[in-house]
Amino acid sequence: MPQFQPPTRTGALTAGICATLLSLFLLMPTAMATVVDRVVAVVNDEVITLSELEEEAASLYSSIARSDSDTPLLSALAEARERALENMIEQRLVSQRAKEMNVSVGDEEIDAAYERMRANTGLAAAEFRDRLILSGLSEKTYRQRLRLQILQSKLVNQDVRSRIAISEKMLQEYYNSNYLANTAPEQLYLLQMGFSWPASSDPEVLAQEKQEARQRAERIHQMVRDGGDFKALAKEYSELPSADDGGDIGLFRLDEMATAMRTALSPLQSGELSAIVETPSGYQFFLVLAGEEGEQVATVPFEAVKEEIRNRLHEQKLNEAYTEWVEKLKENAYIQKL
Repeated sequence: MPQFQPPTRTGALTAGICATLLSLFLLMPTAMATVVDRVVAVVNDEVITLSELEEEAASLYSSIARSDSDTPLLSALAEARERALENMIEQRLVSQRAKEMNVSVGDEEIDAAYERMRANTGLAAAEFRDRLILSGLSEKTYRQRLRLQILQSKLVNQDVRSRIAISEKMLQEYYNSNYLANTAPEQLYLLQMGFSWPASSDPEVLAQEKQEARQRAERIHQMVRDGGDFKALAKEYSELPSADDGGDIGLFRLDEMATAMRTALSPLQSGELSAIVETPSGYQFFLVLAGEEGEQVATVPFEAVKEEIRNRLHEQKLNEAYTEWVEKLKENAYIQKL
């Protein structure tokens, strides 16, 4: 059979050709369902038919139709169909495993999940159904997918999640890798506070605004010197964007700094507070958290992010364990693609 080179979706003419091909491709399931449906895969004692596969792949086909990818159309459709088939095989294995373990999903659970998803979109029931149709899904197919997701979640909780443990050592190692910064030569880790004045063409007004900004800077600078928490004070009083992060601006090399800033900071050691520095638009001062080469500084306290790290690691381990679990189901199953 001669090789056919699939068209690419570039240019108006090509786009028109592709739209026609895609329309024909999407019409195929209906024609096949009434003429010549066939088995495309066997999973243990269950079969997957071509019409089922085309229904599963419909939303992927719709995404392809809306995309601007340069991937050849027929290649993209074939990849989508293969991906849909792999998903269906996995779904069959999950359903079979659920049956073995007497795990089921009731209609009320599916109804609740459906309503929750609809409510999250803020759409009325009819609008939500229309949105599903636009994405290539019928309400029936969407409910089937919700059932499988709930079933999968129950199985994961019972068969996978219980075997996942996050140790204190794992938490600390993740923290050390992601929340500790190491200083390099001529580099400082800084916290910053700033107090600005509005631009004015009136010299008297400008002088008054500058004086008030200076007074604000001196007042908060003294509060830090008296033992106040720099980050807390920065969040409350600093007028710079870094205030949201408690004044944390991270690592800076001395040769990257403006002259006034470099002069004020270069003599300082870790833990020392700078004098107030005038910039073109305000007054700033800095706290040096680390300044020695190779010195580590915590960008956030361990206890403040401990649970966030635990959840992140748990999710990561869960995804890995689920992938292994599915692979084992496949290894112990009879699967044949036809």
